[in-house]
Amino acid sequence: MKKFKWMLVLVLSVFFLNSTVLANGLNLNGFGAKAVAMGGAFVGLADDYSAVFWNPAGIAHFGKKTFGFSGELLIPTNTYRMDVLGMTVVDAKTQSKMYPSFLAGYYHPITENLVVGIGAYTPSGLGAKWDGGDFLFVTGGTPYEFTSFIGVVSVSPAIAYKLSEQVSVGATLNINYGFFNIKQAAGSHPLAGDLGQYDEKSRGFGVSSTLGVLVKPSEKFSLGATFRTPSKIKMTGDVNISLLSKLGLPVESEYEREVTSPMWLAGGVAFKPMDNLTLTFDLQYTNWSILDTLESEFTDPMWQGFMALSGGDELELDWDDKVQIRFGAEYTHNNLFFRGGYYYDPAPSPDKTMNILVPNYDFNVLTCGFGYSMNGMQIAFTLEYLQGKDRDVALDGINEMPGYYTMKLWVPIVSISYGW
Repeated sequence: MKKFKWMLVLVLSVFFLNSTVLANGLNLNGFGAKAVAMGGAFVGLADDYSAVFWNPAGIAHFGKKTFGFSGELLIPTNTYRMDVLGMTVVDAKTQSKMYPSFLAGYYHPITENLVVGIGAYTPSGLGAKWDGGDFLFVTGGTPYEFTSFIGVVSVSPAIAYKLSEQVSVGATLNINYGFFNIKQAAGSHPLAGDLGQYDEKSRGFGVSSTLGVLVKPSEKFSLGATFRTPSKIKMTGDVNISLLSKLGLPVESEYEREVTSPMWLAGGVAFKPMDNLTLTFDLQYTNWSILDTLESEFTDPMWQGFMALSGGDELELDWDDKVQIRFGAEYTHNNLFFRGGYYYDPAPSPDKTMNILVPNYDFNVLTCGFGYSMNGMQIAFTLEYLQGKDRDVALDGINEMPGYYTMKLWVPIVSISYGW
C-alpha cells in the first residue's frame, strides 16, 4: 500500500503542476432574471436590457431610455471520493461559499431606428474551496489549501439599428478583464519529496465582439442569431511553490499565459400562441476545442527548465465543442409575469482532464421566476438549479485525477429595470 500510495502521489503531482491554467474555461450560462428564468432561450426574443449579452440586435427596439441591473449568487456544492483497492482514501465536500455575478446595461435611443448603449457583466465567475484535511492521502499527510476563483468582467459598448420594422442588427465591442487565483498541493518530486503549497495569481485583458440579427416577420413570431468572436486574454502573474528551494530553485517566478475564450454561435426563435404567452427555443454552440493546449512562459530561467522537464509549461485539455439546447416560456397576467425554462449543457472535458478545482459536468437545468411591472419599472426574481451528472473517473493510469465526482448549483437572481 505504501508503494502504491507513493506512486499515486507522483502521478498526481504531474497533474497538480499542470492543472492551473483554465482561466476562462468555465463560462456562466446566462444573465438577466427574465432570460435565465426562460431557460436562457433568449436569442430570438432579446427584448430587455440583457440583450447586450444574448443578442445586441434587440437593443434597436428600445423606444426609450432603459437601465437594468441583475445580480446573482452562484452557490455550488461539489463532492469528490477516491477509492483505492476497495477502500475510500478521499471523501471530500466543498466548503460553503457564494460567488457573485452581475449584468448591468444602459441604452439611449439616438433616432427612431438607432440605439446606443453600454453593458457590463461577468461571463465567467466560479470557483471551489475544499478542506485540505480531506486530501491527506494524496498530499503525503499535509493539509494544503485547495481553492480556485475564476472570473472575467466584460464592458461592452453597443450599437443597434433597425433596417426596417422587421429586421434589426446590433454589435458590441467586448473589453474583457480576466483573473484567476488558485491554491493547491504542488505534489512530490522523486528526489526532494513534498514540494509544498502551490499558489498562483494572474490577471489579463482581451477583446472580442458580438454581432446579432433579429427578424420579426409578425407580432407573434421572431427569430434571431448571435455570433461572439473568440477573445485571446493574455494573463500575467506570479506563481509560488513553497518548498521548491529543496531542489535549489527559487520558490517564485512571474509568468505569462495566453488563454482563448471560445467562439459562441447561437440561434433562437420566439412564438406567441396567445397574447399573454411567449414560448422560446434556442440552440447555442461553443467552440471549446479551441482550448486544446495551453502554454505558460516563465520569466525565471530556472523555472523554465524545471517546468519544461516536468511538463508543467504545457497542458493538453482535449476539450470538445458542445451545443446547448434551451427552452423557455413566459405567461403574463395584468402586471404580473411568470416564467419557466429548461436547458441541457453538456461537459466539454473528457474524463482524463477532470479535476476538483475546475470540474465539468453534463448539466440538466431547471429555471423559474416571477415579477411585477408598473409605470416603466420591472422587478423580477429567478431561481436556477443546475444538477450535474455524476462522473465516475476510472483509475486506469490515463486519467489525471480519478474518483467519483458530484455537483449541484443553486443560482438565485434578482433584477430591476426602468424605462423612461
